[in-house]
Amino acid sequence: MGAFILRRLVYGAGVVFGVLFLLFVLFFTVTAPDDIARKALGDKAPPEAIEIWKANHGYDRPLWPWQDWDENLLFDHYRRMLTFDFGLSDADDSPIVDRIAAGMGPSLSLTIPLLVLGLLVGVPLSLLVAFFRETYIDRMGVFLCVLAMSVSALLYIIGAQFLIGKVLRWYPISGFDSTLLMLPRFLAMPIIVGLLSGIGGDVRFYRTVFLEESGRDFVRTARAKGASEARIMTHHVLRNALIPILTRVVLAIPFLFMGALLLEAFFGIPGLGSMMVDAIQANDFSTMRTMVYIGSLLFILGQVATDISYGLVDPRVRVE
Repeated sequence: MGAFILRRLVYGAGVVFGVLFLLFVLFFTVTAPDDIARKALGDKAPPEAIEIWKANHGYDRPLWPWQDWDENLLFDHYRRMLTFDFGLSDADDSPIVDRIAAGMGPSLSLTIPLLVLGLLVGVPLSLLVAFFRETYIDRMGVFLCVLAMSVSALLYIIGAQFLIGKVLRWYPISGFDSTLLMLPRFLAMPIIVGLLSGIGGDVRFYRTVFLEESGRDFVRTARAKGASEARIMTHHVLRNALIPILTRVVLAIPFLFMGALLLEAFFGIPGLGSMMVDAIQANDFSTMRTMVYIGSLLFILGQVATDISYGLVDPRVRVE
């Protein structure tokens, strides 16, 4: 197991280096430092102001090592990203690390309940639909799932804001308050919208997994021994379906830290998702570059954690 973990970490490190190089190409060669400065200062900014802005943000150095082996943007890009020294924002010169630290709490307060409630609702509903397979309950469940998946997330957001926020006035339409008493009130509507927009895909995925496990030889053996269908679904099918469920959950964990972009933007939650939207609107390339890197790094770590967890959950998995 130790050798396998080491191999996966080395593989992940190689992927991280490749992602950093692609980020450098996209943000520094496709969009030149002069263009970044003009977007920050305006198209009518004089050349002297552009040169001063580039010098203040470290964009005045050569791009490649063969132009200057110790003072180049590629080396500085790798050094900053790998040491988590993300520098200052191109838009307002605020430290990017401080902005990430401030936005992580609101994002996690939204995404963690969404993940937990999605599992608590999606897995039992999927088991129920799979239990009544090939019946009207199964067909109706699949129809409702496809219908829920076909509706745009924007429609859920607008509909919830109008019905729950404006007509019924149960919860605020937008805003955020981190105090313990007010936080559930501001997060209730985004969580409801997130559950409704994602439950269709979750139930369809888990239902497919449960139906596949229901056709295995060990399930037929359990039926032949007289086990009830309810016990088969909860003790045999669910337990052996943990691998794909675990894969889906572990791969979703990195995105918890990145926030729910649409939900945060429409409901006024000052998390990392809305931070990314603000960076795109303000042409804040340093913040966008940092957020893309963090998302890639968390996804790679999630992949490694998924491979390791296979051997811990399912004894049939053997790591050589």
